[in-house]
Amino acid sequence: MHLAYPAVLAVLLFCTGLYGVLARRNAILVLMSVELMLNAVNLNLVAFDVWLRDTLHAGQALTLFTIAIAAAEIGIGLAIVLLVHRNRGTSDVDRLRDLADPPTTGQVPTDDSDDSMAAATDNGPDTEASPARRQTA
Repeated sequence: MHLAYPAVLAVLLFCTGLYGVLARRNAILVLMSVELMLNAVNLNLVAFDVWLRDTLHAGQALTLFTIAIAAAEIGIGLAIVLLVHRNRGTSDVDRLRDLADPPTTGQVPTDDSDDSMAAATDNGPDTEASPARRQTA
């Protein structure tokens, strides 16, 4: 068996999976594309294991390990995608960025029990909480 045939097929599978990850907006299709990329790597591992005639079959053992990790990744990934789809009504990857925390620059805390934070957010020139500001003024 020539090594070029499975290597070219693995490159085509990997490139197809990479295109799917970069171009798709649906989270399920992105996960399927990641699986396609992992299968291309598995094909290379097995092909090089056969080509090198490894007596320990390390490439095939690593392939089994990769398949197990990929199955766990798909299980957890699909659970997250289904939960997000149930809560938000869409599995669009661009809208998943709404899950991030908003930046907290210069916000006054809503809880009045912590007076040290209230003093630290006061931007007046006479406050002791901002020595760097007094040095530049």
